[in-house]
Amino acid sequence: MRSVALDGPEGRLRARRWDVVVLGSALPGLVAAVRLGMAGARVLVVAEEAAAKTPPLLLEPFYLAAARPDGVLQACLTALGVPPIERRGSERGELAYQVLLPDARIDVGHPARTQEEWVAWGLAKPELARDAVRGLESAAQAEAEALLEATLIRRGVRRTPARPAPTGRVGGRHLRGLPASLSRPEPGLARFLEVQVRALSNLASSQPSPEARARLLGAPLEGGVRFAPGRGVRALVRRRLEQVHGELRVAGAPFELVEIDGHPGIALWRQRDAWLGRALVLNAPAGRLAAALEEHGSEVPDFLRVAPPPRRRAALQLRAARDVLPEAMCERLIVVDEEGADPICVAVHPLEREPRHVDVTALRAVDAAADLAGVHDALERVVRGLLPFSERRAARVAEAPVPGWDDELSLGDPAGAGGGWPTEVEIRVPTRAPVFVLPREELAGLGPEGDLLLGWQAGDTIAAALPRPALG
Repeated sequence: MRSVALDGPEGRLRARRWDVVVLGSALPGLVAAVRLGMAGARVLVVAEEAAAKTPPLLLEPFYLAAARPDGVLQACLTALGVPPIERRGSERGELAYQVLLPDARIDVGHPARTQEEWVAWGLAKPELARDAVRGLESAAQAEAEALLEATLIRRGVRRTPARPAPTGRVGGRHLRGLPASLSRPEPGLARFLEVQVRALSNLASSQPSPEARARLLGAPLEGGVRFAPGRGVRALVRRRLEQVHGELRVAGAPFELVEIDGHPGIALWRQRDAWLGRALVLNAPAGRLAAALEEHGSEVPDFLRVAPPPRRRAALQLRAARDVLPEAMCERLIVVDEEGADPICVAVHPLEREPRHVDVTALRAVDAAADLAGVHDALERVVRGLLPFSERRAARVAEAPVPGWDDELSLGDPAGAGGGWPTEVEIRVPTRAPVFVLPREELAGLGPEGDLLLGWQAGDTIAAALPRPALG
């Protein structure tokens, strides 16, 4: 990070100041910005132009458990001050999603229904299905409680190894990790479970920890929630940001990370602007941000010199007549169209002003260098295959563009062996100016719940680290 002067050799810059500047518009940064705003800080969230143009539905989480009032989602929305009236439009159901394998269509949701489905499709015998589903339900609840009680952000400057989480059962109570009944599942059941893990986590290629797998696989047993049009999780958080001391701006030109008079931020040389904060929060993949800076000849700080995320999600949105939806089709599906391929997450979204139509989103993890045009065509074929008689009654609305650095659809892996939940993560960057980074990949094994919790605790940690004059 280069130290510059407002009136330096490159020319005079016009300084605009906030308490905190959040660079990147992904969900963890939005959550952190709300918590900072609730603490009294004036917050600026900077989005890349391509990210700002991405259709909002393509950035909404595919699935989040929300049936329990004391669950992760509801606890987070409460901590963000989202009033119950804004959540009132959501509907809860016993069915979380359907998993479509080449030879099966399996409902996942209420424990009794899920248990029946496992038996009916030959994934497990009745006794094993009962024990495994009960074990997953208990494991997921134990994991949710642990997540809400844990310290996810390392508070001290010294690195300490994370304590291993206890596993198994004590006195009939499940502690942590997957239940013993799923330690060695039959091949059919193992494939069914793995498909869900790959669809629900935000990992590029590594495996989630047993604790994260327990949460991913057990949370859907709470059922599912459908948000009213325009009231998805990301939309609620962004609206809340605007209600506190926050704003979102688009950086449409190249910039450089700078420090001016001890205040970190970005310099947009073409606009002759400097957007500065008492603290800077990097809410984007470090490797992608480094590549963007290097491309425009800007100095790249050492802490950004890491490999960019190897994978991302390709996303497509179509609009279809509601009556082409099959009656038995769930509003969320995990589709396996070919063996060995990553699953496709398909979601149906009602429209507020067009009740006769719905929007359908489809997302699939691909290599970062994949031919997106071909992937989008394949996604459209899969969606049309799910909608009989959709010819001329369904059309492509939008594709997710690929931002240079502000890419919420990127997929990363924790650094080093044993990374990810339940370890603590470091967010303070060793620079003279107060700079923080939100390492989304470290909690990627938890999927969107990891994003929410990372942003929540990071916001509180950064607020506590700000000088008192910055607040109030």
